[in-house]
Amino acid sequence: MDQTAPDPQLKKVLCIEDEHFISELYARALTKAGYSVDVQLDGQKGLSAAQTDTYDIVLLDLMIPNITGIEVLRTLRDPKQTPRFHGKVIITTNLEQRDDVRADIEKQADGYLVKAEITPRQLVEFLTKLEPPQA
Repeated sequence: MDQTAPDPQLKKVLCIEDEHFISELYARALTKAGYSVDVQLDGQKGLSAAQTDTYDIVLLDLMIPNITGIEVLRTLRDPKQTPRFHGKVIITTNLEQRDDVRADIEKQADGYLVKAEITPRQLVEFLTKLEPPQA
């Protein structure tokens, strides 16, 4: 595919995930399902990429190097720090959260998935249901 003319119908996904195995599984499944996927292994680099507002969906692990996923989420949702951000943020974590902490995260995110409880195929199904296909 020509890099200068990306397919406008292709949903762009940014996966901020420091575990290579998981990010590879997600990227492979999403690419096979027709998504365009970029992976960042680091919180700061992931935040910078997300702030370009070129992604439709951000898969965000909570435990990532340099800055936490929660800090990335708060920055993306703060209109002063990220004024133009239209993407959906889906938290992906294996970290057990207290109910109040999880509720706070879920209020800011568009979805919350426990990695140990979903397969790559279920991830694709979840993302497909996020937004109906464009007519």
